[in-house]
Parts: sequence; C-alpha cells; structure tokens
Amino acid sequence: MDPRIKVGLVGTGHMGQYHVNVAVGLNDYDVLGIYDADGARCTEIAERFGVRPYTEYSQMLDEVDAVVVAVPTVHHHKIALEAVQAGRHVLVEKPMTETVAQARELVELADSKNLIFQVGHVERFNGAVLELGKMVDQPILIESRRLAPFSPRINDVGVVLDLMIHDIDIVLNLVNDNVSSVHARGVSVFSPREDVAVATLQFESGTVANLVASRATQAKVRRLNITQPNAFIVLDFATQDIDVHRRASSAYLMTREELKYKQEAFVEKIAVHRDNPLRQEHQHFIACIRGSQEPIVGGQEELRTLEIANEILGQIESTMAKIDAGVTA
Repeated sequence: MDPRIKVGLVGTGHMGQYHVNVAVGLNDYDVLGIYDADGARCTEIAERFGVRPYTEYSQMLDEVDAVVVAVPTVHHHKIALEAVQAGRHVLVEKPMTETVAQARELVELADSKNLIFQVGHVERFNGAVLELGKMVDQPILIESRRLAPFSPRINDVGVVLDLMIHDIDIVLNLVNDNVSSVHARGVSVFSPREDVAVATLQFESGTVANLVASRATQAKVRRLNITQPNAFIVLDFATQDIDVHRRASSAYLMTREELKYKQEAFVEKIAVHRDNPLRQEHQHFIACIRGSQEPIVGGQEELRTLEIANEILGQIESTMAKIDAGVTA
C-alpha cells in the first residue's frame, strides 16, 4: 500500500504554478494531477511538471485524498465546498473566501467531517515569522508596511484581501487578544477597488497595530516593526532578517555652549533558519493530515482574520462611496 497522500491541485495561475512546483518535489505526495478551467493553461503546466491534466474537477475529487485550491478568491468557496462535501482535506490559498458567511460554512462542514482545512498564509512559515513568535511577549506598538507596484493580475479583490490580510493574520497571532476597535481608510488608484489601505487595530490589552498596505507603490517593501518595553524589533520579510534594538545607556552632556543628548544602543542580529515557506506550508499540511500536527492556520483562526478584514473593508468602502458622492455631486 502506498503511504503517500494522493493530492490534486486546482488552479494553475501565478500562485498555482508555485504550488505545483513544490508538490511534485515532495516524496510524501502522490500528485495525481491538476485542474484548471482554462484547459490550455492546464495542459501547459501539466506538461511542464510532468503531471496529469484533468478535464473535470469532479473526476479529480473521486481519485484524491486532498486538494490544494489556488484559484481566484471569488471561486474559493465553490471549489473548496465541493472538496469538503466529497470528504477531501483542503489547503486553500488566502483569503479563505470572500465573505465570513462562506468561510463559516466551510469551517463547520470540515469540522463535522473531521477533515483538515488549512488556509495558505504562507508568511506564517517564513523562518523570521516563526522566530518572531518566540520573541514577542509585551507588544506596545506594531507597525506593518506591505507595499508593492500595481499588478493587473489581481483583479478580483482589493489590497486588503490581497496583501493586508497577511499582516492581519500575523498581528492577531502575535497579540493573541481581542480587538476592541478598528479604524480604516483607503483609496482607489489603479482599479475599482481599494489599492491603498491604512488600518489601526486597538486591542483590549492596549496594544496598537498600524497596518499599511499598497499596491500602488513603485517599490516592494515588506517590513514589520514591533515596540516592546525593552526592545524595538525589525523584521524584513524579503530577507528573513530580524534586528533587535536595545538601549544600553543614555545621558545628557552639558557644556557652557550647549546641551547634548547621548544614547548608546546595541543591535542583535537574530539567526533565522531559512527555508522555502511554501514548501514548509505543504509539509505542515501533510503532517496535519497524518495527525502528527494541528493546523497552524486552521479554519477557525482564519474566520477571525476574515472578520477583521471585512470590518476594515466596510469602513474603506463607506469612505470611498462618500468621496465619490462628493465628486459627482
């Protein structure tokens, strides 16, 4: 009997092809094939990676143990729902669904069938983020900046569900407390949806998180800063580097001519184990299916993230509507 997990992958677009590339390189998978509504694209990717192109999604579901869903967000609910109804484990790209109601339906159904339902927040498997979780214990202020140039490839969601949702997920995991208030603003630049968004989350513990996301910036920036009573932590997602700034001493120096402030500090460079985060994500999915681990980003956790994201979106859409009304009046 083959102990490998029979897996099928749905969606062969920008992110989908990365999932295929990782999956075919894992010995714990038996990649039965891939499916995409675009038959020509499906055949192209199948030939590139030496896997079978399915012409019917239902046929794939009949033959696999698990599916990886990397289609546009608008189709997540339909594709994932069919998989769960068929009794298949699911790894679905973030965000889980467009709406909280859709997400709740999937989570409850997967729980009732005792299936693994994992959401693909790949940044959680970034070596620096894994290390960060061991260091953050008294966050006072968290600042995230996730900026990128505009890509017409993403046209089904705005920047909140495209980029900011990564940082919402990370911040909620780091603080592990209830959000008491949300304030958000955003603006459309290149698309009908919000392309720039700023959100401030206040937690019951007093922690404040300020999240900035843009897909209208001509540079790629992915940074997270955390202020604690005894340290200032800087994480660069791209390089997987963590710097910890600590104050050593400070003093005022007075002369007849002037008063100077002197501060001495030192910076710790944290050693981070670097690996392919997407590969780590798939290995975790396999371990969860086999029962040796619990999902790091399970359905219930993603529900909370999606609720906050939707509250942010609601405020942004309301503000944008008022601006549009003022312009056209």
